[in-house]
Amino acid sequence: MSESETAIVVGVGPGLGLALVETFAGAGMKVAMAARKIAHLDALLPDDRGGRIRTYRCDTTDPAAVEGLFEQATAELGAPDVAVYNAGAFRPGGILEIAPDDFESCWKVGCYGGFLVGQAAAKRMVPRGRGTVLFTGATAALRGGAGFANLAVPKFGLRALSQSMARELGPQGLHVAHVIIDGIIDAERSRGLKESDAPDARLAPEAIAANYLMLHRQPRSAWTQELDLRPWAEKF
Repeated sequence: MSESETAIVVGVGPGLGLALVETFAGAGMKVAMAARKIAHLDALLPDDRGGRIRTYRCDTTDPAAVEGLFEQATAELGAPDVAVYNAGAFRPGGILEIAPDDFESCWKVGCYGGFLVGQAAAKRMVPRGRGTVLFTGATAALRGGAGFANLAVPKFGLRALSQSMARELGPQGLHVAHVIIDGIIDAERSRGLKESDAPDARLAPEAIAANYLMLHRQPRSAWTQELDLRPWAEKF
């Protein structure tokens, strides 16, 4: 992979987001890591590998903020070769209890923000005839569960967005793919969740990130548009 390549990872936290940044940087890429709170990013910033990793604040529900992120990252690191939308929000609740504002907020972060980021990336990739746009999905993208409407609705929408973008932009040289994370990611905030006691029963963030890099590197004669990942012990 060329060291001139640039990755933009939106929705970086201490789990998968950080693993994506480290994986792309480890492959020789310049990386823009973005999240709503810049202080959290500065605390997470790994070895900057010669200044090739930079942090950016971005509210993914604000069109101007998303456009500003891509403008600044492009000016400082170069036009994006791969963009990942890894942001999401979930506030549990039943249909009879969900506040309309909460429903809208989860949709805006989980789906609308994906559209804004995907569109901003595509605007810079289409003229070059190449680029990869990847969306982080979940089991909820395939089926809604009781108490999970605030997650399933945006994830369904994000999957539909990915499919539409793949069909429209694939013939223009863009690889668009949706990754279904079907299981619990091994991260600090998920340590208390019920799981199997078997080794590797959680999805390792670095293992997921390796698959994102694989998607970006796929030859265009055999592109994957959707990839589902789960640990060997996960029931499905």
